[in-house]
Amino acid sequence: MPNVKIVTDSSAGLTEEEIRQYDISIVPLSVMIDGTVYVERETITNEEFMTKMNAAQNLPKTSQPPLGKFVDLFDQLGSDGSPILAIMMMKSISGTVDAARQAAQLSNANVTVVDSQTTDRGLAFQVLAAAKLAATGADVDALVAETIKVRDHSRLFMGVITLDNMVAGGRINRAVGMVSNLLNIKIGLEVIKGEIVVTTKGRGMKTINKFLDEAYADMKAANHIASVGVSHAGAPETAQKIADKIHEFLPDMPIVIRQTVPIIATHAGQGAFALHYYTD
Repeated sequence: MPNVKIVTDSSAGLTEEEIRQYDISIVPLSVMIDGTVYVERETITNEEFMTKMNAAQNLPKTSQPPLGKFVDLFDQLGSDGSPILAIMMMKSISGTVDAARQAAQLSNANVTVVDSQTTDRGLAFQVLAAAKLAATGADVDALVAETIKVRDHSRLFMGVITLDNMVAGGRINRAVGMVSNLLNIKIGLEVIKGEIVVTTKGRGMKTINKFLDEAYADMKAANHIASVGVSHAGAPETAQKIADKIHEFLPDMPIVIRQTVPIIATHAGQGAFALHYYTD
């Protein structure tokens, strides 16, 4: 029987090399900026998005992939009898996983859909673990178990530097947002069981530094860290500083530093960052 084929969405923080090496299929989201629609990874890069977002008159709007795009891809991949595992970004920020589940019911292929309960490089951790296991000929049940194992041993910490996008997107009351920005409020978030939870809030960068120090302490206390990623929204210097700090206590750990994807940048805003890691 053919090996299981792996599908994910364009929010996954995968490198181009990883996608090619493990033959991972990507279903892209789209983003509309001042009336123009772009398709992630096809007609706009993460870096181009940041430039356009910062120059836009209105907050960009992101859209989940059309149902038909999922169905077409599933049918194509499953035409040789291959089972398919689709690992999607967390339901709390997008309806993408629900669209994949609906498409799985309509497709002629044998498709299993998993809610990763995360996104960005955290999603990539699960996708890569599944893809590596699929290459050994393991079945779907084994891949799902491995995906859940990685999910349950992953952490995602995010720092938000400006609340402008959260206010514009309606996630924070405008009056509260204005006061918060005047007071230079920064927030630290963590993804816990698929939900975004505010864990730190305070004035100035000292709040973010304390938030990061707590994340570093958690990493130091972990038994064995398998992989680390740092994502950012137009803040490469911040991301590099985080990576440099981690290398002080994990000197041999490869760290993937990436510009984050449009759906995250849209909500988190300029300067945001995320630290992802998982233990095995």
